[in-house]
Amino acid sequence: MSDANKLEGMRKILSKLEDIKNTQESSIDKINHVITDLFEAPDPKLEKVMEDAHQRASDNVDMVRDAIEEYEMRINKLSLQ
Repeated sequence: MSDANKLEGMRKILSKLEDIKNTQESSIDKINHVITDLFEAPDPKLEKVMEDAHQRASDNVDMVRDAIEEYEMRINKLSLQ
């Protein structure tokens, strides 16, 4: 595989990683809406589930963001060769 083809494939993967990050951020937004709604109709069990889901989604965003940054560095390094 040529470097140009490899770069193209890596950029496609990078785009998918960005999509995953955006999806997780959207999930966080939706979870926040549910948490806000629970102020008017409290449900301690559901609140706990939403808090846990929020934390996990936030952790996922952080992990994917870190992966994106590292992968971008690899793409940049390869493109300079």
